[in-house]
Amino acid sequence: MSNAFIEMIKNRRTIYDLGNKLPVSHEHIINLVKEAVKHSPSSFNSQTSRVVILFGDEHKKLWETTKETLRKIVPAEAFSGTEKKIDSFSAGAGSILFFEDMSVVKGLQEQFPLYADNFPIWSEQASGIAQFAVWTALAQEQVGASLQHYNPLIDNFVQKEWGTPDSWVLRAQMVFGSINSPAGDKDFMDDEVRFKIFK
Repeated sequence: MSNAFIEMIKNRRTIYDLGNKLPVSHEHIINLVKEAVKHSPSSFNSQTSRVVILFGDEHKKLWETTKETLRKIVPAEAFSGTEKKIDSFSAGAGSILFFEDMSVVKGLQEQFPLYADNFPIWSEQASGIAQFAVWTALAQEQVGASLQHYNPLIDNFVQKEWGTPDSWVLRAQMVFGSINSPAGDKDFMDDEVRFKIFK
């Protein structure tokens, strides 16, 4: 089938071998992230997603601190693999930190008590949609990315270092940069396992 959006989705892949030579400017990346998040849907148009974008030394600071945090809990004999992985993130050009503002979620729970249990779930869905939108938009600019989850290990550091409000809860870290090596082949399970069609 031919569909421009489907082709964009196919083009979005996890890129682990990242460099720091971006094919577009920092300003272009910033605007791209803003537009992608702004136009991502959320329940009740709650717009719960929040973002911090790090470039250069600020980006490296995130991953150096993550590495040192992990050094304290990963067994010494297993740390070399962890260190290599974190260093590969640091080699990228920047990081996008995705948060959800739980003060908005709490406000919706109070305003609409009938749906109170669902708002945290819908917040997580909104976050995933925003992450996917940013990732796909970056791929269209030939910017590689991978999505990481070192929260809650680094939550306190992130909050103190970049002054995020208490209500912002870290959900994911997206590393981005130039594509040094493309993604490999991707396997898919049989459609019969995932889909049921009734006519």
